[in-house]
Amino acid sequence: MDAPVNKVVTKKKKRKWSDRATPLDYAIAVLMVVVVIVTLYPFLHVLAISFNSSVDTARGGLTIFPREFTLQNYREVFGSNNNLLIAFRNSVLRTVIGTITATFCCAVLAYILSRKSYILRRPLGILLVLTMYVSGGLIPTYLVIRGLGLVNTFAVYIIPGLINAFNVIVIRSFIDGLPEALEESAKMDGANEITIFSKIIMPLCVPVLATVALFVAVGQWNNWFDTYLYAGANVNLTTLQYELMQILNNASSMRAADVSGLGQTGGTAVRVNPESIRMAITIIVTLPIVCVYPFLQKYFVSGLTLGAVK
Repeated sequence: MDAPVNKVVTKKKKRKWSDRATPLDYAIAVLMVVVVIVTLYPFLHVLAISFNSSVDTARGGLTIFPREFTLQNYREVFGSNNNLLIAFRNSVLRTVIGTITATFCCAVLAYILSRKSYILRRPLGILLVLTMYVSGGLIPTYLVIRGLGLVNTFAVYIIPGLINAFNVIVIRSFIDGLPEALEESAKMDGANEITIFSKIIMPLCVPVLATVALFVAVGQWNNWFDTYLYAGANVNLTTLQYELMQILNNASSMRAADVSGLGQTGGTAVRVNPESIRMAITIIVTLPIVCVYPFLQKYFVSGLTLGAVK
């Protein structure tokens, strides 16, 4: 027998990205860098002003780094506004409770509309879609909410937003894509609609439910107009975004040389620039969403895709 031939395996040298890149790749990379800079610059600029000395901020020319670092602006925000902690509590409560209840109600309605045996499936579906194009108007909506006794109550943050047509359509589209064999086998085993919904449909709909929950949570956290209309007279129902709106309005009417709540540092009055106060409260309100959103971004993108497909 012939002796085995030794095969020499030559390792291919890995080529660097710079060796494989085309001029188009370089152009795309430069474009992406520009997009990142344009996207991050406003936020970094606001952050720099919030941590910069008020007197120095009045000079202008500040970019993305504070020239004179200080926490005086944040001390002023928390010291001069006694409603901020109450507003933060209400914003967190309305976001958590509103997200859970709205997601559940939308899921229940979407499951009902996905049942082919339901007689009113088509009429209710058309009526639901019409609400996306036609609104009752501000005054009729206010009259309805006042007639329900929701004005100046915490329930006004939860009940009006329980059902959203877009969220229902997104969940229904996801349910329609599930295999029908799962439900048929469950019915053969004697499962009723409640069992099918809670033990089969809901576990499979976790991705779309997370997407809808993100939509609702962002909307609840950022909403201030309902506080302005229905709960502005009750200090205990104020929200963080509503307080931000008031601070921004008050600061806009002030001059940079005016004093907004003088503090004392070593017996010397500290001048507070309204621009610095506005930026500080903006960072306070935005920070929770900025911290949570990167972990839920994939659900946000998938939710947009589901809605676009339908």
